[in-house]
Amino acid sequence: MRVVFMGTPEFSVPVLDALVEAGHEVACVYCQPPRPAGRGKKDRPSPVQARA
Repeated sequence: MRVVFMGTPEFSVPVLDALVEAGHEVACVYCQPPRPAGRGKKDRPSPVQARA
């Protein structure tokens, strides 16, 4: 089955992994854009963005 995944926080990563392992085709992944973080205010990708 082709699915569209929407999620940003860290608890969404296992769900994305489970969909892939179950044999579903993840057509696209939507998440929040990277946010500035840390002292250098560099963009840090969300956990889902890093996994995808």
